[in-house]
Amino acid sequence: MSDPSSVPLPPSLLPDSAEFDERGALSVGGCSLLGVAEEFGTPVFVYDEAHLRARCAEAVGVFGAGNVVYATKAFLCRAMARLALEEGLRLDVATGGELEVALSAGAPPDRVVLHGNNKSTAELERALEVGVGRIVVDSTDELDRIDALVASGARPPRVLLRINPGIEVHTHEHVQTGVLDSKFGFALSTGQADEAVRRAAGSSSVELVGLHLHIGSQVFSVDNFAEGLRAVAPFVRDADLPELVVGGGLGVAYVAGEEAPTLAEWGSAVLEVCAEEGVASEVSAEPGRAIVASAAVTLYTVGTIKFIPGVRTYVAVDGGMSDNPRPVLYESGYETFLPRAAAARRDLPVRLVGKHCESGDLLVRDGRLPADVAVGDVVATPVTGAYGHSMGSNYNKVPRPPVVFVRDGAARLVVRRETVEDLLATDVG
Repeated sequence: MSDPSSVPLPPSLLPDSAEFDERGALSVGGCSLLGVAEEFGTPVFVYDEAHLRARCAEAVGVFGAGNVVYATKAFLCRAMARLALEEGLRLDVATGGELEVALSAGAPPDRVVLHGNNKSTAELERALEVGVGRIVVDSTDELDRIDALVASGARPPRVLLRINPGIEVHTHEHVQTGVLDSKFGFALSTGQADEAVRRAAGSSSVELVGLHLHIGSQVFSVDNFAEGLRAVAPFVRDADLPELVVGGGLGVAYVAGEEAPTLAEWGSAVLEVCAEEGVASEVSAEPGRAIVASAAVTLYTVGTIKFIPGVRTYVAVDGGMSDNPRPVLYESGYETFLPRAAAARRDLPVRLVGKHCESGDLLVRDGRLPADVAVGDVVATPVTGAYGHSMGSNYNKVPRPPVVFVRDGAARLVVRRETVEDLLATDVG
């Protein structure tokens, strides 16, 4: 019996518009992936624009217009910000840099929500200056900073308080944000959340309009979300505020065999629990990964194939941990395939590695490719639309890859490839 892990890549891991030609070569958005690689070079992030819009529409269909806030940390460029706005979403930004990208994309400030556990005075000042729609307050220090800015003449902002429910979920410890031992939010179990509500409600420096809850990222279980909501529901009812943001964090399938709820399934379950628990607040959500992750594939070119008898086969490509640090940070798994033969069996076990001077520079620890993979082949990793481009770096002074949107047979460059001149631009020594 053949190894079941050698079967072709599951189509469910590909963008919505993925199509195979008669030879098994893959196109996305009507564009040949090999053609995109030839035109724009590798590495390159390739996003299915129709897929992005469909996921935005799915979220809006559940929560309603104006009640979906795209978590830009997952993937942000001006084209993505405009797309989300066009689909009726608001934008969640976590830093001054993300705020400026959103504004430069034409985002109306009142459709921007500012997050962050350690917002600087300068970031808060800028947010108040432009008039962002909401600020999610994370600490008493932040309330102090807002007090000082309003005392100096700034207009009091509308705020939500981030509540930490003290819920442990099944995900990597680095993305568990709702446990008690966390840098995020006002803890519910210690009474700090009650104290924050009393202070904000009685303050003339802020207009308290709601509460915010986030339990973690890459969470597959709807039950975990339900548990978090039930834990905080009595507090939400007692606070009697008009808005409740349930955060995001919905997981996505990265490898064969994984399954995750759809945005519609997750959203419906969240709203059902809120109704069951008597939450009268208007409920909003902040999906990020679930909108963008499976919309993209990353294309690389194979530069070296190293077979070590009795050990493994290393396939080295022209990118690495600088364009996708998730495998290094979280031991995240990905699949591998050849766009020229995306429907082929993958009988060769490989370890896909990058070009960085680091033994830990792994893209796919346990990948598989067709046995005829060769130097010069384009190799792809799917489900790379979230936290690749946004977490990328210039390690070893490698320029960051471009981002290309594909739709209806047209490939559009939305972020150009960095150059050596870009690398030197800030080096003034």
